[in-house]
Amino acid sequence: MGLGLIASIIIGGIAGWIASNLMKANTGLLMNIVLGIVGAFVLNLILSLLGIYAANAWLPQLVVSVLGASLLIWVARQVR
Repeated sequence: MGLGLIASIIIGGIAGWIASNLMKANTGLLMNIVLGIVGAFVLNLILSLLGIYAANAWLPQLVVSVLGASLLIWVARQVR
């Protein structure tokens, strides 16, 4: 069973906040949520291409979301 939309938004927000603190980025609440959700999607996609699947539970998805959001912040910095 999936986490659901509300749980994904909550996990995304927490993950984005953690990633922005780790990466020393001042992104704001809405951007934290977006970074966490998009980061989770991007990293899950990359991992699935490598044959690695994160469990569909809150803790593995939180870890993947934080890593994905951190990756997005890093890429944004490289583009600038």
